[in-house]
Amino acid sequence: MNSAQTIGIIRESRPDENRAPLVPENIKKIISKYPNLNILVQPSKNRCFSNEEYKNSGAQIKEDLNNCSIIFGVKEIDTKVLINNKTYVFFSHTYKINKETLNNAQGTPGMDKKELLKAVLEKKIKLIDYENIRDKNSKRYLGFGRFAGIVGCYNTLNLCLENFNKQPLARAYKINNYERIISNLKNLYFPKMKILVTGDGRVAKGVIEVLKETNIKEVSKDVFKNDKFDKPVFCNLETKDYVQSSLIKKFDLDHFIKNPKDYTSTALQYLKTADVFISAHYWDPASPKIFENNDLNELINLRVIGDITCDVDGSVPTTIRSSTIESPNFYIDKNNFKETQNKNGLAITAVDNLPSELPRDSSKEFGDGIVNEVIPYMLNNDDGRILNATITLNGSFLEKYNYLNNYIKTL
Repeated sequence: MNSAQTIGIIRESRPDENRAPLVPENIKKIISKYPNLNILVQPSKNRCFSNEEYKNSGAQIKEDLNNCSIIFGVKEIDTKVLINNKTYVFFSHTYKINKETLNNAQGTPGMDKKELLKAVLEKKIKLIDYENIRDKNSKRYLGFGRFAGIVGCYNTLNLCLENFNKQPLARAYKINNYERIISNLKNLYFPKMKILVTGDGRVAKGVIEVLKETNIKEVSKDVFKNDKFDKPVFCNLETKDYVQSSLIKKFDLDHFIKNPKDYTSTALQYLKTADVFISAHYWDPASPKIFENNDLNELINLRVIGDITCDVDGSVPTTIRSSTIESPNFYIDKNNFKETQNKNGLAITAVDNLPSELPRDSSKEFGDGIVNEVIPYMLNNDDGRILNATITLNGSFLEKYNYLNNYIKTL
């Protein structure tokens, strides 16, 4: 079988990444729909599905992926294992390195992305990023967002329990089952607190899905801002609720997406009364931050932040670094914005690969998206979604991503 009829699943480069872009059930569906397609899976000891499960689904377990024309992964791939002249599909995390942030894109994370992009160009790789496989309204066709919201909310609630001197639940990755996590939350009584959630996409929906399984009741934004409660409550601010522009009278999401620099945040008025903040919104570097560093002194009630967006120095300025699944929490001194060992500081959880705590559940949902919304358009006629998400081709950036030439040249 020639390479044009072969796709591969690469072993993840990150040792803490156990998700898969396609799961065994997806392999069966692909082979059934495309009987001439051959699927190779690089063996892995870390992947949440075993090599045997993939083999039983009809895939070949093979270390060498040179015969593949298309190779799927999840996170960034180690440049040493990239193969020349192949098509790779993964989250490269280069989309937000835009013209506005070129001067700020520095440090280790930036250098990693820079080296990745240089290697992709040198090896004449066609790089397709899941992040930009979108419809005409810029809505993403697939993502791990729902499970990022689910796990991020669970972790934040666990940090709240700890912060309120209550017994925390078992970690999500140790439970490793969505239904069991929800069952645990249903049987728990949360103390009085006010939780603010920002966002209206997949991530926010995952957060709200979890909160609605608890004794924490939803209230409107006005009630949240003005009233006191003797029970735990949460309020969800959609995009229209936490940004505004003096240029238009009625909020228009399309205008915000196209002109984020024309907007300012209005979230502070709600944050002032919150004990807990869960950041579950999409953020563009040109958009306003939810709050600024000097606003922190006004947030006297705020005790816990669960930053699911996890953009370092992004929309939530207290996210001075990302945390890990093994060590998800850290504390910030409100006076100097520096990390502290004092647990009286502002408690932060900001894990950058949350869906990996429920890898089988999240990989299944993501893989379904690839089967339905990606592979048909890669193998047959593209309606524009694949081209839109193609960052490099034949050693060059596509026109839409030409600004990245300046990024890879910066010191």
